[in-house]
Amino acid sequence: MSDTVEDLLRRHAPQVLGALVRRYGHFDAAEDAVQEALLAAAGQWPAAGVPDNPRGWLIKVASRRLVDALRADDARRAREEKAVALGERLAPGQDRAPREDDTLSLLFLCCHPDLTPPAQIALTLRAVGGLTTAEIARAWLVPEATMAQRISRAKQKLRGVSFGRPDHWAERLPAVLHTLYLIFNEGYTATSGRSLQRRDLAGEAIRLTRTAHRLLPASGEVTGLLALMLLTDARRDARTGPHGDLVPLDEQDRDRWDKAAIEEGVALVTHALRRGPAGPYQLRAAIAAVHDEAPSAEATDWREILGLYDVLVGLVPGPVERLNRAVAVAMVRGPEAGLAEVDALEGELGHRRDAVRGHLLERAGDLDAARAAYESAAAQTMSLPEQRYLRGRAARLNP
Repeated sequence: MSDTVEDLLRRHAPQVLGALVRRYGHFDAAEDAVQEALLAAAGQWPAAGVPDNPRGWLIKVASRRLVDALRADDARRAREEKAVALGERLAPGQDRAPREDDTLSLLFLCCHPDLTPPAQIALTLRAVGGLTTAEIARAWLVPEATMAQRISRAKQKLRGVSFGRPDHWAERLPAVLHTLYLIFNEGYTATSGRSLQRRDLAGEAIRLTRTAHRLLPASGEVTGLLALMLLTDARRDARTGPHGDLVPLDEQDRDRWDKAAIEEGVALVTHALRRGPAGPYQLRAAIAAVHDEAPSAEATDWREILGLYDVLVGLVPGPVERLNRAVAVAMVRGPEAGLAEVDALEGELGHRRDAVRGHLLERAGDLDAARAAYESAAAQTMSLPEQRYLRGRAARLNP
């Protein structure tokens, strides 16, 4: 399947699912129908050509598959009658593209308050982000079967829930923002595979966050999250070498950073910080802005970054935030001070903790311990570019 067709299907899948759920309900059955339509498109479009209205084509095919499935379900005759009536109304003019906010409405549906936060995130990554169950399981460090059950239970809970934007956005906003952040992170640094980045996912997260920002322009955290994504994604072209190898931040060619994205991100976070108390996403965006505005790695204002991390850890004292703060401590007070912070950390950090320890041990001159830390980190990550980078760092320290 060509990259063009694959990109089209990934971009349209959440919108088609949103259109079907809005029209028919039955989230679980609608997702199955969309998957069948995507398979049909993947088989037909490369040879026959992409239709003029790909979303409309997918909606029509998925709608027919869903109606057929509901008709075949003899145990649900009432639902069958409703589906048939809806199917009869499916005129050619109704295969138009879905409403602009269907994807966002689907996002808020997946973050329904009756679902637990892990279920909200897992279902949204599956339905809106387009990740496979296996990818979500790896991101959450749980068995695939466990994640499949979690997603299935979430779908069951959504049966009968009306589709559309909720009246009270704020109730679901924290879960929605966290979910968008996870989708972006998976796109910016893939948890596994041959490529460091999945630009389609990062781009989708930015697109969805722009939509949320347009609908909630007064929300400082929505603005902060959009700024954070733009400021981080601005570095993507410089993060890999010619052969896809990882290039760390302090070695990146800053001329390859996206200046327009940096300018937009800085303007957004500056505006958000002026309007009121800073939330976690605004603080993360402010840290990213300090990195992006520095003309070189050596000119980075690490004292300002450490101060921002101090405030962030006061709001979100999670292991990832504290690990990132430890790096800032090392840059301001020396590698030994940073190592003391890292060694005091508890919580699930995967390969990240050993990777940071390797870097700080190398700076402190303990090359044997640094090599062991790099090798341990490489053994824990499922990302091939990260494995190559970490093993390369370890190999440089061989006697």
